[in-house]
Parts: sequence; C-alpha cells; structure tokens
Amino acid sequence: MSKLKLNRLFRMQWEEAQQCHVLLYPEGMVQLNQPASEILKRCDGRFNQEELIADLEAAFNQQGIGGEITNFLQEANRLGWLE
Repeated sequence: MSKLKLNRLFRMQWEEAQQCHVLLYPEGMVQLNQPASEILKRCDGRFNQEELIADLEAAFNQQGIGGEITNFLQEANRLGWLE
C-alpha cells in the first residue's frame, strides 16, 4: 500500500485568526476540524493507510476509528488533497 502524502498544490498551516488548521491552495482555503487536521498532519509520506490508522488509534487511545479515517481519506483523495 502506498504512503499517504498531501498534494503539493496544498499546504496545511495553523491559522491564528481562525484558531484552527487550514488547507491552503491557489484558489482558496479550507478550514479543518481537529480530526481532519490530525489525519492530514500525518499525510507526509511516512504512513500508508493502515499505519496511519494505527498511529491515530495509539495517539488518541481510541480503537475502531478506522472506518471514519478511511472515509475521510477517500473524500480527501476525491478532492485532490492527496497525491
């Protein structure tokens, strides 16, 4: 399974004025909620999907969230956020 990586056209950063992470791209900006931020922070080429799920489950001591993460990754991929 391939490693997950944010598309080069997008940049994630903390936006103080919004008090949240945002995803910047040439046409605009997307405000991210906390779960989306935590997932996308890990899309830096280190993890494949299974590894990312395991890392998030361990980081937040939460089991059984793989389905929600998979759904988010599918949508992020559809939107072109991932390479």
